[in-house]
Amino acid sequence: MSTLPNLLVELFVEELPPKALKKLGESFAGTLAASLQAQGLAGADAVVTPFASPRRLAVHITAVAAKAADRAVQLKLMPVAVALTADGQATPALLKKLASVGADASVLPQLKRLPDGKAEALFFDSLVPGATLADGLQKALDEALAKLPIPKVMTYQLADGWSDVKFVRPAHRLTALHGADLVTLKALGLTAGRETLGHRFEASVPVLSITSADTYAAQLREQGAVIASFDERRAEIVRQLTAAASVEGLKPIDDDALLDEVTALVERPNVLTCQFEQEFLGVPQECLILTMKANQKYFPLLDAAGKLTNKFLLVSNISPADASAVIQGNERVVRPRLADAKFFFDQDRKKTLASRIEGLAKVVYHGKLGTQGERSERVAAIGHAIVNQMRMATVPYTVDAKDEFEVLDSKVREAAALAKTDLLTDMVGEFPELQGIMGGYYARHEGLRDGVAIAIEDHYKPRFAGDALPRNHTGTVVALADKLETLVGLFGIGQLPTGDKDPFALRRHALGVIRILLEKNLPLDLPELLQSAVPAFGELITDPTTALRAFFADRLSVLLRDLGYSAQEVDAVLSLAPSRLGDVPRRLEAVRSFAALPEAAALAAANKRVGNILKKVEGELPTTIDAALLVEPAEQQLAAALAQVGPQADQLFAQHDYAGSLTALAALRTPVDAFFDDVMVNAEDAALRNNRLALLAGLHAAMNRVADLSRLAA
Repeated sequence: MSTLPNLLVELFVEELPPKALKKLGESFAGTLAASLQAQGLAGADAVVTPFASPRRLAVHITAVAAKAADRAVQLKLMPVAVALTADGQATPALLKKLASVGADASVLPQLKRLPDGKAEALFFDSLVPGATLADGLQKALDEALAKLPIPKVMTYQLADGWSDVKFVRPAHRLTALHGADLVTLKALGLTAGRETLGHRFEASVPVLSITSADTYAAQLREQGAVIASFDERRAEIVRQLTAAASVEGLKPIDDDALLDEVTALVERPNVLTCQFEQEFLGVPQECLILTMKANQKYFPLLDAAGKLTNKFLLVSNISPADASAVIQGNERVVRPRLADAKFFFDQDRKKTLASRIEGLAKVVYHGKLGTQGERSERVAAIGHAIVNQMRMATVPYTVDAKDEFEVLDSKVREAAALAKTDLLTDMVGEFPELQGIMGGYYARHEGLRDGVAIAIEDHYKPRFAGDALPRNHTGTVVALADKLETLVGLFGIGQLPTGDKDPFALRRHALGVIRILLEKNLPLDLPELLQSAVPAFGELITDPTTALRAFFADRLSVLLRDLGYSAQEVDAVLSLAPSRLGDVPRRLEAVRSFAALPEAAALAAANKRVGNILKKVEGELPTTIDAALLVEPAEQQLAAALAQVGPQADQLFAQHDYAGSLTALAALRTPVDAFFDDVMVNAEDAALRNNRLALLAGLHAAMNRVADLSRLAA
């Protein structure tokens, strides 16, 4: 067990941006610790504990040395031919190089001549002194501050009135303790000490003097009334939320982002139960929940059925003996927010969605793609094309008995026309996150046709990873049409995502299309879908389907690997560019089953060999097999086996039994192995050679209908 002291570094600042606090804390601790480890001051097994509260960033690191061990370094100087004269004396170039590393001609006998490529070079062995903790920690702190993911930098003056500092928030104190000893350290115009501040109102002492690195967290909790650890504070909030909700027989809303933000707003949490008037529950619960979460950082309480109640939880930063004033104050504050939501809802319902369609012509969607009105017309046209593809699909697609394709087409057109109209409502104007959701509520209020209201609400789905898919046929078609309109339009004017920048969320839209096609197993070809969306834009765009197909292939590959398929499995299936994405999961499962067969490895290797042979064929590949030219027993046996297995595998493939199709190919292993053992493919006789190439071409085609099996070869 190490006897080295532990290290504590804290930067005390004014209130940090709550949405960024977690990342700031993790970055500060991680970068500082990594730098100390790289300098040899902390071991790779050091335990790094980050702290982040509204007014501090800190880190505790175990077993930190006062000085890093010296390091032996072998430095390459220069080639011998350049370093030494003919009689072995140092050249001016070598002397200059030695001086640059703190040596002179006296070390010449100690230099080593070692091979370096085709020549020899001189190497100098030296001992580099290890960094002291003061120097190493200063370097680590500077690096940690420079790499902080600061959302927006502030500029403020130091106490001298002349110097400016740029940082996320004004910094007031710096603490650095190695065990109980103070470490000399400077940053942001501050010099390290051992003093810090606790809770603004509830600390038992005005200034805390930290005894040692190991007493930091306990002193802050006991004397400063602060839970310094972000994770501990978050866990305490969850515990209190759960306990307070259970008293009411309810459950708090599940929202990790809100939980992180509230954790970043309080130093010692105190959860209190509040309520509002029952009359507000007549407003859609999404509106009430959003206003309470976004504006007040409250946790709404739901009943067992997931329905909003008139009670909510607040996380206070103070713990008075009598909390009634805090509760009443928050109940008074939330009331106008809820009243605004009720007013918006009541006012919006005075106009129909259809009456708002004309207004969409005045809302610009994109400077090169026109208005939201024009966009709605394109979505309707693309939706119509999708319904036609479903109707003409080779694989029957069953819709509800009351929802034949003509009716489906009519509903799609209606939903597409109305889908964006809620953008003009007061509620969505106040809460853009509710677009679609409010359209669904208003459509139901108007008594629109069954399925249209759901389609209006669902056409943005899936909005994020893991989100639910559209619930009905109409919503599915409109959601596909809406996403395809966005992708084709923006790609068509050159607005492609670059690096980590994707302002129009095109990656999310593509993943939405992929998920709908995959999970609903729709009988739609992706290339045809993309192509069918282009005419809706007229002359506004350049056909982007080639770029979009590559974009979709990349997104699909990422998604499938995230779902647990190996890169090799995904590569084998996607290399064939299957156009019907609903088939892809079955193909992947078939490949996985095939790979488990004892014949798989040999067939994959043979398939790769066949592919390499065929690639080298110049001109058109022979395709006709002449039985009379099958002279060797091994090629006769392979042709016979292929004639028997091929149709069987093809029939199973046509029935979408991909696993069965690949399993049938296992019978080819023995004749394939014998063929390559006994038959010379590149025979001198051109007729024989072409016949054998045709046999291999047939074999290659039969083996690679489900996936490119050569990608499974080791």
